[in-house]
Amino acid sequence: MGKTLIIAEKPSVGEDLARVLPGPFKKKAGTGEKRSRALEGPDHIISWAVGHLVSLADPDQYDEKFKKWRMADLPIVPTKFKLEVRDERSQKQMKVVREYLRSDEVDLVVNACDAGREGELIFAYLYEKAGSKKPVERLWLSSMTESAMREALENLRPASEFALLEEAARSRSEADWIVGMNATRAATIRLRSSFDGAVSLGRVQTPTLAILTRREEEIRAFIPEAYWLVDAKFEADGGRKYEGRYHAGAKPRIEKQASADEIVAAVKGQRGKITKLDKTKKTEKPAMLYDLTSLQRDANTRFGFSAKRTLGAAQRCYEEHKALTYPRTNSRYLTSDMVDEIKPTAEQVGRDSEYTAAAEYVTGLDLLPLARVVNDEKVGDHHAIIPTNAEHKLDKMGSDDRRIYDLVVRRFLAIFHPDAEFENTRVETTVSEHVFRTRGKVLIVPGWRGVYGELADGAKSAAEEDEGRDQTLPKLELDEEVDTTEVEALEKETKPPRRYSDASLLGAMETAGKLVDDDELREAMKESGIGTPATRAAIIERLIDVGYIEREGRALVPTEKGMNVIRLLDGHPLTEPALTGEWEHRLTEIQEGTETRKKFMADIKEFAVGTISELDTSLKDVKIPRANLGPCPVCGADIIENRKGYSCWAREDPGCGFVIWKGKVGKQLPAAIARELI
Repeated sequence: MGKTLIIAEKPSVGEDLARVLPGPFKKKAGTGEKRSRALEGPDHIISWAVGHLVSLADPDQYDEKFKKWRMADLPIVPTKFKLEVRDERSQKQMKVVREYLRSDEVDLVVNACDAGREGELIFAYLYEKAGSKKPVERLWLSSMTESAMREALENLRPASEFALLEEAARSRSEADWIVGMNATRAATIRLRSSFDGAVSLGRVQTPTLAILTRREEEIRAFIPEAYWLVDAKFEADGGRKYEGRYHAGAKPRIEKQASADEIVAAVKGQRGKITKLDKTKKTEKPAMLYDLTSLQRDANTRFGFSAKRTLGAAQRCYEEHKALTYPRTNSRYLTSDMVDEIKPTAEQVGRDSEYTAAAEYVTGLDLLPLARVVNDEKVGDHHAIIPTNAEHKLDKMGSDDRRIYDLVVRRFLAIFHPDAEFENTRVETTVSEHVFRTRGKVLIVPGWRGVYGELADGAKSAAEEDEGRDQTLPKLELDEEVDTTEVEALEKETKPPRRYSDASLLGAMETAGKLVDDDELREAMKESGIGTPATRAAIIERLIDVGYIEREGRALVPTEKGMNVIRLLDGHPLTEPALTGEWEHRLTEIQEGTETRKKFMADIKEFAVGTISELDTSLKDVKIPRANLGPCPVCGADIIENRKGYSCWAREDPGCGFVIWKGKVGKQLPAAIARELI
């Protein structure tokens, strides 16, 4: 009997699998190399793909004429897509994998790449490029603990079970190639005089950029308006103090200063009466378990982590520390067969003193509250991110990994705790017929919030800030009189919409640009989002790499180049998040067998043809003038913007060599700032 070849996605996963398979394993290096490229054991050979080892070939691999970008050659739509190995480093790894796949010693191949759409694609391309015909089985892992790996290895699944997943993966990859390659070439050809370098467009990145630029346009067009608020301080007998804010009906804002001053004058030093005192109890449910997007959003809000940084930490917690389950998931539920693992998992995390009390509560429950936790229908490739039922060595984790682990553990424990209960108090104090409102909020039953050890209020909206802050109120009685000890009018200014952060952009991508805060409603819209949890971080980084957006603190800010790209596309369907969301939904349907790959790809090709025609027409005579910053302080020639900077150089006149480079410590210097420097 021959050996089984196991192909993992990364060397670290291959080494982990070797630890649970019968050994010993010997490291196999490439010719003349020290780097290990495979592990050979008595019954198994383990090698790896090192990510996307094989990808779709560039257009010039089909025809030499495509090396030059010409409108007459578009659209480029291969009847059969060619594959190529990415680079020299990949060639070395591919050579080793190809030899094993063609070896008579191997009679079974196991696809052990990441259990998801991208993992399926990585293996499919590698297997096809190697020209292998050997039978394939699938290793499907959601956890990297030794027990989970052993169980998965004992229960390998037939590759045919994942044929539709592979079809969806290939469709996604080919659609991105067709739309991106053709749209980028068409736009670049027509805008050569306005942009230096390629005008990068794509099925996913362009609608994401459109979300950011539309918000930026709103901010730039925003005209702030002044308004006034009137705040007063009150004191009842016995030194009981509290604050109130003037309201006309439900509106705290006063449009004119004179009106605010009149209220201050009327109220100052006057006695008032408590004319309304309502107390209500409110319950707050624990948040749902994390999927990758909600984890990335939370980490950005709490720690300022980029989506990429959070994914990296979560991946290390999965692969290296074996502390969390598979992170690239879009489900926030567990399956019914996992119920028996919940208490043992809580017991494991409870070994750390930080989580002991919360874990003991969960393990002590006779009946676990599972209604918002378990739902087989809402778990696709992978369940929600939770801790693993294994020993967790927290001292081995770096700072980022420890923070992400902490978020996941507390969220996991919290969802089995009861609702938090608040007592909300609403007070109205009337002074000289002017009504001042006061809000009080007291946590009376911590419930799930006790897992976090604090009352953690989120950021308030502008409307909530106008209402006035929540206070811890003294005991007050209806109809009792109070003194107005202080009163003042505060001048405020309306604020523009906030720029997107990683957290808010990920949320917008998940719902195809629609503003949705409710967790359950977000769940319903997931299948029509932009990109997938596994790709959204890379999309954001891609927009930064091509110079379309920059980071300013936690904000994602479009550059002038990014703004111009969307302006020039002028409402083209490629800029519409809803269209990309619809395509993403159809890819899910291919995976489920309710949509055909043939029909989807035909529609993508038709879209690409229409896009080329539209860009050819709309961008034909467009020219964006280069910024002229005025005379050079050295030679007096005009300083003109170019791709890399601002200088007095031109083809007809080389100038004196004066230049201000655009790129500074990862930021792009805009023309307005460069003009000020000159």
